[in-house]
Amino acid sequence: MPKNIYPEYEQLDMPRVAASVAEQWKNQDIYQQSLDIRKGAKPFVFYEGPPSANGMPGIHHVMGRTIKDIFCRYKTMKGYLVERKSGWDTHGLPVELQVEKKLGIKKEDIGTAISVEEFNRLCKASVFQFQELWEDVTDKSGYWLDLKNPYLTYDPKYIESLWWILKQLFDRNLLYQGFSIQPYSPAAGTGLSSHELSYAGTYRMVKDQTVVAQFQMEDAEDEYALAWTTTPWTLPANTALAVGSNISYALVETLNAYTRQRIKVILAEELIPMWFKPEGKGEALDVV
Repeated sequence: MPKNIYPEYEQLDMPRVAASVAEQWKNQDIYQQSLDIRKGAKPFVFYEGPPSANGMPGIHHVMGRTIKDIFCRYKTMKGYLVERKSGWDTHGLPVELQVEKKLGIKKEDIGTAISVEEFNRLCKASVFQFQELWEDVTDKSGYWLDLKNPYLTYDPKYIESLWWILKQLFDRNLLYQGFSIQPYSPAAGTGLSSHELSYAGTYRMVKDQTVVAQFQMEDAEDEYALAWTTTPWTLPANTALAVGSNISYALVETLNAYTRQRIKVILAEELIPMWFKPEGKGEALDVV
């Protein structure tokens, strides 16, 4: 009788089953065999959207890789040669901030307290601090991947290939100039992605200055609309004011706080007590 190649278990033990399958794949080099027997076959090109080895892997990475693996295994079973290229995302800002924090320096200290060359060296070393953990999770999750020949996003050849692709898009008139609101970090001196905005410590409670600005009405020299803003630095770029269709507005006669001239201001009726003392209602205005 042929030997039973399927082990029997007294009870369902998924970790044990996974470990035994992974051991068999490793001992028999099953992934490499899947490539060897398909040499010359039509390729299905797969480059993994690379994770960052300077951060810990999480369950969401396993879930995403499981979905990727489904497509690769399906194409393999259809006879395609599926070489799974791994890679490491060495994106700059999180790595830079990590090294700056470790050294106790700020962005402006680079080039003085530490040379640019030394800072770059430390950043490159920092990129792979969790590489072994990533590779262990890769093996344990049964994710086939060529980990021996990864592509690196800081490698000059990789960077130059992206510039080459952009040049091809430009030559075919597939690039256009657009405008969008971009979160910006004054401390880091760069724009921020939505992913970077989610980092712990990105936001903190701060006290900031607010401003009540007077906008002169075009058809009346002594009438102004009052507008409160928590971002006074945007005032020079203002081109219009918005009003609420369900808000009742009032016209209040008062004195300009700076010139002491008689003026009329427009504001929400409910906010009058916030800006004017009730006892001042009906009092004569002393014009200087």
